[in-house]
Amino acid sequence: MPADAANDLHELVLAQLDDDQAMEVVSIPLEGKSSVADYMVIASGRSTRQVASMAQKLAEKVKQSGYGPARIEGLPAADWVLIDAGDVVIHLFRPEVRSFYNLERMWSFEGGEAQAS
Repeated sequence: MPADAANDLHELVLAQLDDDQAMEVVSIPLEGKSSVADYMVIASGRSTRQVASMAQKLAEKVKQSGYGPARIEGLPAADWVLIDAGDVVIHLFRPEVRSFYNLERMWSFEGGEAQAS
């Protein structure tokens, strides 16, 4: 996916999470640091129900916007749901699960590169 398309997808993801009232949204740029994706977005929901709802809406929005089907992992339990939208990978957590795994620290290269939005 061209860089501008990856940026557009990233903006779409952030806008949808904002619409769904996701909490503590953090975006980590990965371009040039990982072949996994250009961006990793991490966010929290207040409950398993909200996490599941956000994941399903986000996957549908990505598909409707022409980026193809997003893969979703972890929906039945919805403690931690991974959405692979290609150049943007999204992790949605319940707050307790998020603090346990602390992905922001693991993926923030050279400290302080994660950007809260």
